[in-house]
Amino acid sequence: MKPHMLNTSDEQAHVEVMLYFTDKEPVGPYRFSVGARRTLHLRFNDLDGPEPVPLDTDYASVIRSDVPIVVQHTRLDSRPEALALLSTIAFRG
Repeated sequence: MKPHMLNTSDEQAHVEVMLYFTDKEPVGPYRFSVGARRTLHLRFNDLDGPEPVPLDTDYASVIRSDVPIVVQHTRLDSRPEALALLSTIAFRG
């Protein structure tokens, strides 16, 4: 999973990501910043603290920011039997 975050404000955005699972407690928050008038491309597979994101495990994410940001969330399912690409965009004004 790969969210692209766009911060068009004049302030740095402090972002937190929480992951939720079907059979275990949530993990997070994963914390990072997006500079004012900047973009950040983040791979969930690269997140390692508070713990690495588990592979081959279904999960959902909640992304929060202290200033409004635009999030384009892209998921590539690269399993041989199910090659697919999905992208969604979220914005809270």
